[in-house]
Amino acid sequence: MSERATEPGGASRAVTWGLLAAFVVHDLEELATMPGWAGAQVDRWRETHPQIPERVWSAMRVTPGHAATAIGLMGLVVGAASADGARTGGRSPCFQTVLAGFGLHAVSHLAQSAALRGYTPGVVTAPLVVAPFSLWAWHELRRAGVLGEVDTRRALTSAALFPTGILGVHAAAYGLRRLARRTPGATRPIR
Repeated sequence: MSERATEPGGASRAVTWGLLAAFVVHDLEELATMPGWAGAQVDRWRETHPQIPERVWSAMRVTPGHAATAIGLMGLVVGAASADGARTGGRSPCFQTVLAGFGLHAVSHLAQSAALRGYTPGVVTAPLVVAPFSLWAWHELRRAGVLGEVDTRRALTSAALFPTGILGVHAAAYGLRRLARRTPGATRPIR
């Protein structure tokens, strides 16, 4: 087996494990900026929409602990996909789906910043890390001949899994942090 690929004719480890590395770089930006940014947005929107109940605004706040938990959970998903990609030389449908979702993630960051006319967490590394890595990785998968046939169904699945995954990790983070607060003898979680 070559140093470049896990399987003969497969994609390089730079492609498969690169997904995890690019995720870490991108999500460090999100981790550093998400809680403060979300708090400022909630305060701004609360002033312009006083009819919305306080419980809605409270649910929209993102604490550093919640952000870290959600990002860590998504990191587990991306890490598992990267490992599966490395194991299969990039042939894994799971790896390719997560890679597609990661690339779409860059587009969503840019669209969100354009819609809000300003900075949003992750918008700096989206065009500098996420988009270039994703485009390069797809090119490398195609060049290695391991890119799965992309049909309409697979493209729609990737597109649907992206927001579902984001919502899922935030819901799981909320549940885990709530459970940790209720567990007797548990240490108090980071807020």
